[in-house]
Amino acid sequence: MFKDNLISLRKMNHMSQEELADRLHVSRQTLSKYETGESLPDIEKCKAIADVFDVSMDDLVNYEQTDYGLGVPPRGKHMFGMVKVGDKGQIVIPAKARKLFQINPGDNLIVLGDEMQGIAMLKEENFLAMVNAFREG
Repeated sequence: MFKDNLISLRKMNHMSQEELADRLHVSRQTLSKYETGESLPDIEKCKAIADVFDVSMDDLVNYEQTDYGLGVPPRGKHMFGMVKVGDKGQIVIPAKARKLFQINPGDNLIVLGDEMQGIAMLKEENFLAMVNAFREG
């Protein structure tokens, strides 16, 4: 996964091996070995690579391409997969999203919509905190 993510990120950012190697202070041959899987960078180089592309180290190392062909997402952005809307409009929030955003049974979610950008959901307490901060600010 790492080598595939590295290649994908480098190409998405229109960088040559030479350019990325220069930014990481390694030789082009070393970068080539990372991309072929012949060797792996140490933790400091992994952090540097993640910083260059503004992705998390976890995604750099572990991200698996989705069925949609999407590459590693920017740091803090997530693609949890597809959900089907039921007859009454209900959806099931993927377990990974529930865990990351600490959504538990019984929690209230606020559903917001923007006709140009889509739908967003926020935990009630987070939404209320934003509203209060806006009122006080």
